[in-house]
Amino acid sequence: MQGFEFNTAPRLVCAPGSALELAGFCHQLGIQKPLLVTDPGLVSIGLIGPVQLALKQNGCPPVLFDQVREDPPEETVIAAVEFARSESVDGVIAVGGGSSMDVAKVVSVLLRGEQSLQQLYGVGLVDSARLPLVLVPTTAGTGSEVTPVAVITTGETTKAGISSTVLLPDVAVLDADLTLGLPPVVTAMTGVDAMVHAIEAYTTRQLKNPLSDNLARQALTLLAGSIRTAVSDGANREARTNMLLGACLAGQAFANAPVAAVHALAYPLGGHYHIPHGLSNSLVLPAVLEFNAPVASKLYGELAELVVGSPIPGSDEARTAALIDALRTLIDDVSLPATLKEAGVSQDSLPMLAEDAMLQQRLLVNNPRDVSYDDALAIYRTAYGDMSE
Repeated sequence: MQGFEFNTAPRLVCAPGSALELAGFCHQLGIQKPLLVTDPGLVSIGLIGPVQLALKQNGCPPVLFDQVREDPPEETVIAAVEFARSESVDGVIAVGGGSSMDVAKVVSVLLRGEQSLQQLYGVGLVDSARLPLVLVPTTAGTGSEVTPVAVITTGETTKAGISSTVLLPDVAVLDADLTLGLPPVVTAMTGVDAMVHAIEAYTTRQLKNPLSDNLARQALTLLAGSIRTAVSDGANREARTNMLLGACLAGQAFANAPVAAVHALAYPLGGHYHIPHGLSNSLVLPAVLEFNAPVASKLYGELAELVVGSPIPGSDEARTAALIDALRTLIDDVSLPATLKEAGVSQDSLPMLAEDAMLQQRLLVNNPRDVSYDDALAIYRTAYGDMSE
């Protein structure tokens, strides 16, 4: 076995109602006046109010920044930093989806005032410390609460990533009660997103290790076994807890064993068509697995029974085919569009999407099989579905 390094958040709390105990974590971290980062949608449905009240009643009155939107642009980050400085906060809490958590991560670093936002982009370029940081996900998808990455929108169709272990929080809090009201379509998209994290971490060409493998397998077991129930019965606390924990474990896996071509081909769909990230992954997942199958069938075969839910006899190739079929069925069962055509992608744009996908070399180098421009275009064509138009 080759040597490896594994990093994750130093403390993980998984319990219903734990978001109302945030003040205790704040006291332990020396936070007296936290910046509470979230989005206006969660405020409007009343999810944030109880958290605010619990913090205030327990001696940690929060300062609310609720202007995060999906695919947060640089100006949102800067606005949050300026607001936080004007309020003299001494710690950062995010309660929300991946976008809120990404903003909170970056803000916690920038508030130290030692680096500019532009200096942070890239891998391992965060040189400064950060303010104390607590992350609380409200969706079961990104796993951002335990990943050292933040993705910020830098232009009309461009994003940039910041990757550093400094971005790992002091505490990640998994409270399934916060996800009970998640709409079925969001549950479905984020759930498949988390499954992709597990699958790609398990089959990555770079940094795959025994810890990430075990986390990926456990994540996929929890997610595949609970996603249909979570979508159809959103108030099922057990299913919601399994989804939230599964997404977190998948996040721990891919934070250490990075994702690959599914994500590389999904990013252009988000950039050009503003398709939500989880759905973008879902749309290209079966086609990428079919492309990788000739070199990755042993690993895909090992994952197949976790998704199918029972042992699958036969060769690695047969088990891989069963995995892909099971994923197609699952995507249909949770009512997500199955093809790029159904999702409104223009057939004429496929060459442009393939060109953009080739820019994602930091992800493509992790793929089990090398991906050329022609390969990417062929994958998009397969994912498009009916090419008769």
